[in-house]
This record gives sequence, structure tokens and C-alpha cells, in this order.
Amino acid sequence: MKPEQFPAYNCDESYQWNYDHPPALPEIAVPELSGGWKFCGHEVSSPLGISAGPLLNGRWCCYYARLGFDVLTYKTVRSQRRECYPMPNLQPVSCGQLDGTQNRVLPSKSMQGTWAVAFGMPSASPNIWRADIEWTRQQLSREKVLSVSVVGTMQEGWGIEELAADYAQCAKWAVESGADCIETNFSCPNVNTCDGQLYLDTKESAVVSEAVKSEIGNTPLIIKVGHFLDREAIPLFLSAVDKYTDAVSMTNSIANRVGVNDSNLMFESQPRGICGRAILEASLRQVRAFSQAIKERKSKIEVIGLGGIETAMEVTHYLSAGASACHLATHPMVDPGCGIKIRDHLAKHPLP
Repeated sequence: MKPEQFPAYNCDESYQWNYDHPPALPEIAVPELSGGWKFCGHEVSSPLGISAGPLLNGRWCCYYARLGFDVLTYKTVRSQRRECYPMPNLQPVSCGQLDGTQNRVLPSKSMQGTWAVAFGMPSASPNIWRADIEWTRQQLSREKVLSVSVVGTMQEGWGIEELAADYAQCAKWAVESGADCIETNFSCPNVNTCDGQLYLDTKESAVVSEAVKSEIGNTPLIIKVGHFLDREAIPLFLSAVDKYTDAVSMTNSIANRVGVNDSNLMFESQPRGICGRAILEASLRQVRAFSQAIKERKSKIEVIGLGGIETAMEVTHYLSAGASACHLATHPMVDPGCGIKIRDHLAKHPLP
């Protein structure tokens, strides 16, 4: 089977349908790379991973593990079942490079590399995802890293302490089930509660990070963040979470409204996370800014670069900007064989 022939997420079907209908596992040779790569202390065979989003369950994890990705991030789980938002969940958009100052993007009839993501962080119930994570870790070879994305679910009357405890509970369950790493999702523009943009509040980021780390011990902790429009906030964020986290993953997306004009907006006029090609340049700038701030602090935090990666060229750009790993989501959902293509190029043209 050639890379371009691999089945992908079906945007014409519901989230639940895709959850229930993962592709069959392919049999294909994956190019080997040199370089001695590591991810949060784990030895891996490449800098490539899948970020939270495409891997709806364990079978989706196993599918992409066969396609050249070495870090598999299990899609964000909660302490309770949560339904997916109504379709469309993946709306193609037409726009240039975003920098966080735009307030609207145009919907498109065809995918041009960028889409608005509107799932709302759905989750199976804990008894289902805990068993599935355990099964997934058993199926994956030991050289593959299973990272699990978790998020707290805000309840009426709760404050940050209760939300932090909910994050921590999910993280503890995931580790008990076999997760090699925990990724706390501090950025999801598609929800309207404080957990959606937690990374912008340094104090609350610290509270949640401390609670999670206290439950997972030596298991590596990754924090996923969104776009920092204010670069001066970056060292403040790092100062708040430095002693708890092992890595920071960026950039989740850049929030924007979608519509042909301001009076005809999709998604009930709410912003959605714009992902893919249009956030490449902003994410690269942010990786450079974080890498510089980490260097100045003499911190050991790793930077995971994501956003707009389609080819080996973008991987090289992220690594040059200071990322130690590169995660993909949008492009592998469109072209599941892209990991093999990237590895093939890197095998023939090793990084310096």
C-alpha cells in the first residue's frame, strides 16, 4: 500500500462513527532514521509524534504507530463522559498566515491545509478509556511512547482547586492504565469555560500543574498551550510551571470566528481553534521565543513543536527553532501516510 492510499478520518461521518470505525492496521515498511532521538527521557526512533486530536482511541493509536509516528497522544480524556459538538467538527477555512490579530476567517468548500476544529473535547466515560489505554499500551511496541491528554471538567460552584483535582484524577487514572507521559490540555478555544484558556493564567496554571505532578510522580508531564499574543507572558508562564513540567507543547491552535461576514458566523458566533497550515509561522515564532526564554532561565523544559507541519522541511524548521520533537495533527488526518514520507526524506537527507 502506498502512503497516499491510507484511509483517513471521515469528515462526512460523526465523531462517534469514526471512533467506532478505525482503519485496519497497515503492513508497510517504515524508513529508519539515525540520530538517537529522545522524548521526555524515552528513547524513540524519530522526532515525530501525533498530537492530541486524531487518536480517538487505542485502535487509532495503533494505526498511526504503524505509519511512522513514535509518540502517540491519546485524545483528551475527562473524568466523565462528554458528547462531541454537533457537526461540522472540521470546517475547512480559507486564510493566510494567522498571528492572533485577525477576528474572522472565511469558510471553504475544500480543504486547503487549514480548518476550524470544533469537537469540544469529547470523552468516553473513565471506565471505557482507562481499559482502552491499558489495552493500547499492551499493543504498542516498547519503543513507542503513549502519551495521554487530560483535561478537567468544570462544575457549577467549583474553583481552581477543584478543577485542579479533577485534572489530577484523570492523570492518575491514565498513569495507572499505562500512560508513559501525561499531557495537560491548558488550551482549547472550542470550550467556553476557564479550562479552555488556562495557560493564560499563570497562577492557575501552577495550581493545576502542581496537583497533577503530585499524583503522577516521576511520569513526565507535558503542558499543551495555545498562542501567546503577548511575548512578555512567556517567561512568567515558565516561571510558574518550571518545577512541575518536563515539556511544553505548542501551538494548539489560534482561535478565530468563522463566517463569510460578521453577521453570518458559524458555530453560534463562537471562536473555534484554527489548525493547520495557517498557524505555521506563528507557532515557529512561539517555539523560538519559548526556547530562548528556557535557555535564559537555564531550564531543562523541552519544547514540542506543532502547527502546520506537512513535510520534512517544516520538521527541520521546528527543530532549528529549538523544538526537541515535532507533533502533527491536521495533516496526518488528511494524509495519514505523511509520516512515512517525512521519514523517507529525513533518512535520505539526515539532519545536521
